[in-house]
Amino acid sequence: MIIRQETQQDFEAVYQLIQEAFSTVEHRDGNEQDLVSALRNSASFVPPLSLVAEIDGKVVGHILFTKATVGEDPVLVLAPLSVLPAFQRQGIGAALIKRGHAIAEDLGFAYSLVLGSETYYPRFGYLPASQFGIEIPKGMPEANFMAVQLREDAKPIRGAVTYAKEFGIS
Repeated sequence: MIIRQETQQDFEAVYQLIQEAFSTVEHRDGNEQDLVSALRNSASFVPPLSLVAEIDGKVVGHILFTKATVGEDPVLVLAPLSVLPAFQRQGIGAALIKRGHAIAEDLGFAYSLVLGSETYYPRFGYLPASQFGIEIPKGMPEANFMAVQLREDAKPIRGAVTYAKEFGIS
């Protein structure tokens, strides 16, 4: 498996991958692939943090981290993480998260947030965001809104999250 930065040549494959990966997910809104397209064209996009996993030349996984803020402090938001159903439960998602975290840390980002499975993301260090003093956006379940500290030298953060406008979260 190769994990690399997404290129423009991957956009169509990633669009289809996200659509397929989310087609059977219980908590989805059906526009995850369109969100990724919109985020690529936003000020919150960080190209080195749009990664694909490739096996035998086929794109089988994708992860995207985009910029947000907590109070005045920059953070990242992991959304979405997608793996083709036939390739799930093989460590691809875990590899994408770990590589993304390493790149984010190298780029100087101290925290990452995620709205996701409270049984999956804690294995990568994610804890309830409220433990960091991060306010839970209205309507988000506390157990599913999590954060991870990426850098040991990170200063404490607290406050409300401001997402990229493409998320449609205020």
